[in-house]
Amino acid sequence: MTIARLIAGRSGQVWKIHADDTVDSAIALLAERRIGAVPVEDAGVEVAGIFSERDVLYSLRRHGAAVLDRKVREVMTSPVISVSAEHSALEALALMTKRRFRHLPVMDAGKMVAFISIGDLVKYRIERIEAEADAMRDYIQSA
Repeated sequence: MTIARLIAGRSGQVWKIHADDTVDSAIALLAERRIGAVPVEDAGVEVAGIFSERDVLYSLRRHGAAVLDRKVREVMTSPVISVSAEHSALEALALMTKRRFRHLPVMDAGKMVAFISIGDLVKYRIERIEAEADAMRDYIQSA
């Protein structure tokens, strides 16, 4: 299955922050929306970085509470790795597992069309495994 099929039917709403926003306001967005990461836009670059819960932890450890007043650009993860909608879900899952990150922008012609999480991909994989198991059970029972 391609990423395009995985994201088909989504509302298209992707929360974003700007690189000049404060870390405090970015944390507020993560908490309010109950999400683990957001893409960061900056000066004509649609996805200049990703700001995640891990960025919060690492920057708090390094700079203390003063980091809350810093700009997101100072603590975000960059450069961004992305996939296209034509990539397979398993390719994206393998990339996320290998590179040890949990969120991935889906790009098309330089524009972000979706922002997927490892949870989206694991859910897809579990559904596929369950469907295959059901098909196998049906086949065995009908034989």
